[in-house]
Amino acid sequence: MRQLIDLKIDYAFKLIFGKQGNEPILMAFLNAALKLPPENQITTVTLLNPELNKEYNYDKKSVMDIRAVTNEGINVNIEIQLANRHDMERRTLYYWAKMYTLQMREGMSYQELANTITINILDFNYIYQTRNYHSVFRLFEKDEGFELTEALEIHFIELPKLLVKWREGLVSPWEDLLARWLFLLEGSENEEILKTLEEIAMQDPVLNQAMEEWEKSSDDPKIREEYFDRRKAVLDEMAAVREAELRLREAIRQSKKEGREEEKEKVTKKLLEKGMDVKSISDITGMSEEEIKNLR
Repeated sequence: MRQLIDLKIDYAFKLIFGKQGNEPILMAFLNAALKLPPENQITTVTLLNPELNKEYNYDKKSVMDIRAVTNEGINVNIEIQLANRHDMERRTLYYWAKMYTLQMREGMSYQELANTITINILDFNYIYQTRNYHSVFRLFEKDEGFELTEALEIHFIELPKLLVKWREGLVSPWEDLLARWLFLLEGSENEEILKTLEEIAMQDPVLNQAMEEWEKSSDDPKIREEYFDRRKAVLDEMAAVREAELRLREAIRQSKKEGREEEKEKVTKKLLEKGMDVKSISDITGMSEEEIKNLR
């Protein structure tokens, strides 16, 4: 199997979807993700941060998301997450709010603020209330369900759920355009997926452009060196998150074993202060969600 760079690594993803000259690829992905009808397709897109951060080798927290504005003035932010840090809801709201408010200029009316969309591509399961791999959130009235505004839209795309549905025969990249683009993120590790993409690319010129750009980038020695540096930084961060979670689980296990309920409550309060959601804390500590809510 060819040694293609893994597009789940944010640096590699941005090389294909967020680089000047590759705007047709980004537009095709956005039209699929936003499920826009033919008469309302995105026809132009302007990248707001096309440059690759040249300091990423030395900074594990370098920003590698994709920010763009469509022809209708809609702001879009796309980010890939490989590890569950249990802060996605608040994290994505923060980045949405930052992108939304940065539009404001002196003398500008609030009515002029453009709709803002964030798209989170996750390499882990996160929305446990549904088996769907693509969930879209907006602002609706609690009891009657009518929408307050179109200004806010947040997407969660969970790759493991997509693969499950594909294996069950419920999703096909030949028919599902979003699945087609997301399969690019799995192609470096799955020969069957890669072969399917190559067959589809013979009929899809934009996908073919993406495949050619992917192969070209994978064969570039300088890009491969930068890619592996970034990959190491990302994997180190994932390992640190996992190590912290394992240590926490062990501390809680010991706390349970020794019957130190008070210590367990202290740990739970600290997790609440850090913004971790109640369900995740319940999974880790073994406390009921009601007990955790009472600690607030």
